Parts: sequence; structure tokens; C-alpha cells
Amino acid sequence: MKKNILIIEPFFSGSHEIWAKQYQKYSSHTIKILSMKGKFWKWRMYGGAVTMAEEFKKLDFEPDVILATDMLDLSTFLSLTRKEIPHNVEIAVYFHENQLTYPWQAESVDKQKNRDLHYGFMNYTTALNADKVFFNSEYNMDSFYKEMKGVLKVMPDYKHKNTIDQLRAKSEVLPIGMELSKLDECTLPVYKEDLPLILWNHRWEYDKNPEDFFKALFILKEEGLQFRVALLGEFYDNCPQIIKDGLDILKDEIVVSGYMKNPEYGAWMQAADILPVTSIHEFFGISVMEAVYCGCYPILPRRLTYPELFDDQNNPELFYDTFDQLVDLLRYSITHLNDIRQNNFSCKASIYDWSQIIEHYDEVLADI
Repeated sequence: MKKNILIIEPFFSGSHEIWAKQYQKYSSHTIKILSMKGKFWKWRMYGGAVTMAEEFKKLDFEPDVILATDMLDLSTFLSLTRKEIPHNVEIAVYFHENQLTYPWQAESVDKQKNRDLHYGFMNYTTALNADKVFFNSEYNMDSFYKEMKGVLKVMPDYKHKNTIDQLRAKSEVLPIGMELSKLDECTLPVYKEDLPLILWNHRWEYDKNPEDFFKALFILKEEGLQFRVALLGEFYDNCPQIIKDGLDILKDEIVVSGYMKNPEYGAWMQAADILPVTSIHEFFGISVMEAVYCGCYPILPRRLTYPELFDDQNNPELFYDTFDQLVDLLRYSITHLNDIRQNNFSCKASIYDWSQIIEHYDEVLADI
């Protein structure tokens, strides 16, 4: 049954924006997006609901389903729109990430003032208010409820531990949809050397753990191994010092750096051979799936969402537990390039192309 779906996204940027626009593009439902610019994420979580409520009241659109994201304080939004939202409208929330397991830096002001829990608790009350709760991965869902259970356990009284089971009962994994097939069109001849090309295609921020990535490459360069590096991703003024050091130490190995869009972005992923992943914060891994779809050989930490997505039981050779193991796998990949080029894990990513997943999306949204 075709429905009117309103997506509410207070942080309309990056993967959040792309996901919403692409679902709107491919869905058989009628989808309207209510959004704010993707900046000042903490203020979006605190104040975005007020702005979204004001904008909702101006809409000439009657939704059957409201699909908010984890960046919305749904409790506040619903309290401000209780007269405008009919009782038969279903409310769902999509967790791209969760703030309970966010890896705060020790120097963060919120961490020092014990405000870091507030954002996670907003996620909790948002889930309580929803009729259906979607997570983009099993890891995201399990880590959220495990952490929330621990948070409630240390509360002084009225611990509401029963709410965890209630929330799980209305929760479901709904993976990210991606336009992977568009990458097939990115055929520019961007790399012409024979040396192994190592890829970084993440944001240049600490939660992607560039520290381990660059230190591993420093060690292998010191050993005399020859390779090249494609350092893609968005640069920030306050990027970790290790990235600045890496740009200098690996200046002879880096063949391209900086943010880029298709077709150049896709072409560099297709040209790359090895994808060492070092992230400490990832709930799905869109950039990883893009690179693997393009033929990159992944080297993955046995943490976060990767064992779920790449089946660590059947592909143990892809995973590492320690930094030394990361270096060993990277060294092996560089020195056995022809061997790793025989492997292709693109099928692990292609199942998330919108062409493969859109019908499931529309069904679960229609059946709330």
C-alpha cells in the first residue's frame, strides 16, 4: 500500500542527507523531507526538535508515517506537535548511529562536565516514543541496548530495566541503501603505476583512527616496501596531527589527497588495491562498502560492525585484533599483490544497492 512518509532529519548532511534523498528517489511511497543544515550536531539534538516542530506546522503534507532519525529529540518534537499529528500516524526512528557508544575524546568539554550521557539518553527516550525502531546494523542495535542496560543499572531507583526488552521487541535492522551501481560508471584512468595502491576514503577525523593507519604505513615504508597511497576524504582544520605528519612523511607515496566526488572518487576506488580499515567508531561503514564494491581488498578490525558485514567466521584472513596484526596483514597484502587481486568481495557490498533493498524498505515502512 502506497503511503505518505515524512522523513525528519535535523542534521541534513553527509550520509544522513544522501540516505534520505536516495530513499525518496527510489521508493514507491510518497516521501517528503523536513530538514535542517547539517552543522552544530549537539545543538541540533537539543534544539532541532523545536525548529522541526515549527516547520511541521507549516507543512501542506499529511503523513501516514513519520520517520525521524536519531538526531531528533522525538519526545520534544511530539510534545510540541501533539495537536497537529493525528493518532493514526505511525512514528518510526532510524538510527544511523547512537550516542551511547560514541567514543568521546578525553579533552571534550561534554565529557569533562559529564554531559556526554545526555545525548544518549535523548536517543533512549526517542526510541521509547517510536512505534518502530530501525538500526542500520546488528552491531548498532546490540551496542545501544547493551550500553543502555548498563546506564539504567546504575541509576538510584526506578531503573526501568523492563524497557530494554520492550524496545528490542519493536526494533529491527534495516541496512543502509546505497547507489553502488553508479560506481560502475566511474572509469577514468586515474592511476597508471604498477605499485600497490593503498586507500583511505574516510573523514579526516580521530574516530576513523588515522593514528593506526599512518603508523602502520610508516613502519612498512621504513622496512623499504614500495607502495602508493590514495588519501581521499573530507579535510577539517582541526584534523589529527598524525594526518599532517603523514602528508609530510609519505609525500613520495601519496598520489592523491583530499575530498572528491564521482567520477573521480569512484575511479580512485576502482584503481586501489588495499583498504586498511582502522576506525574506532562505525555503525555501518558506507565508505568501506563502496571501496569493497569497487574491488578493494579489505583489512578489517574484529570490532564494530565489520564481522557482521563480512562474516569473520568464513573470512578470518580479513580480520585483525591488534596493531601488530594490522601491520602483518598490510605487509602480506603489499608483498602478495597478485594473490589478493584474485579475491573479490564485492558481493558483500552489492546486496545493499538500492536496486536490491528498496522493496524491503518499502514493505517494512508500509507495515509499521
